[in-house]
Amino acid sequence: MAHKDHPKEAPQDRDASGKSPGKGEFSRRQFIKGTGIASVAVSASVLLGDEVARAAGRAPAEEKWLGPGPVPITLKINGQPHDLQAEPRLTLLDALRDRLDLTGAKKICDRGTCGACTVILDGRPVYSCTVLAIEAQGHDILTIEGLAPDGQLHPVSQAFVDNDAQQCGFCTPGFVMACKAYLDGEKNPTYEGVQKALGGNLCRCGTYMGIRHAVLEAAKKEA
Repeated sequence: MAHKDHPKEAPQDRDASGKSPGKGEFSRRQFIKGTGIASVAVSASVLLGDEVARAAGRAPAEEKWLGPGPVPITLKINGQPHDLQAEPRLTLLDALRDRLDLTGAKKICDRGTCGACTVILDGRPVYSCTVLAIEAQGHDILTIEGLAPDGQLHPVSQAFVDNDAQQCGFCTPGFVMACKAYLDGEKNPTYEGVQKALGGNLCRCGTYMGIRHAVLEAAKKEA
């Protein structure tokens, strides 16, 4: 009795071990085919979705991610109000440097680790690269430009000069502001206290010894 020939299996329908997939199983080739079809379908739906959104007068999803435009804000800096237009994402540091030409605060790490952009906000030292300009409204902002309004060096700045506490100078404004904030709250500073208080500021030139002595000298002058 003749037997019917079974249909030959395509080699590509076998799995890695050479066996054909059982009933209810998928071969690797079938899986890849299905994945490709699904990817094309998703891409088409995204593109068509954007076209439908534009036809309905709505912005596509990626255009919504751009965020709102500039808004009017007022910053009180060194006792004076400053009006400017700023996007909500604008940092206080960029507002100072790029919009108001107050470049004393330096932009180095731009991620709140070096302290070169330190300013004093309501009496507290803060990294201006981590504060949004829009959040600084209604607060008193003091920058290093405000320490010498009459052209005379502030006692802290003068102590930095006298103790050779700066070299390249990039970190100096942030250190001066951090030192002033520390001395405003500590009338009897110690060497160990200064070392701890300035732990959030970095100096690549390594003038830490001079900086600490400068703070102690400035404290005597302000006493």
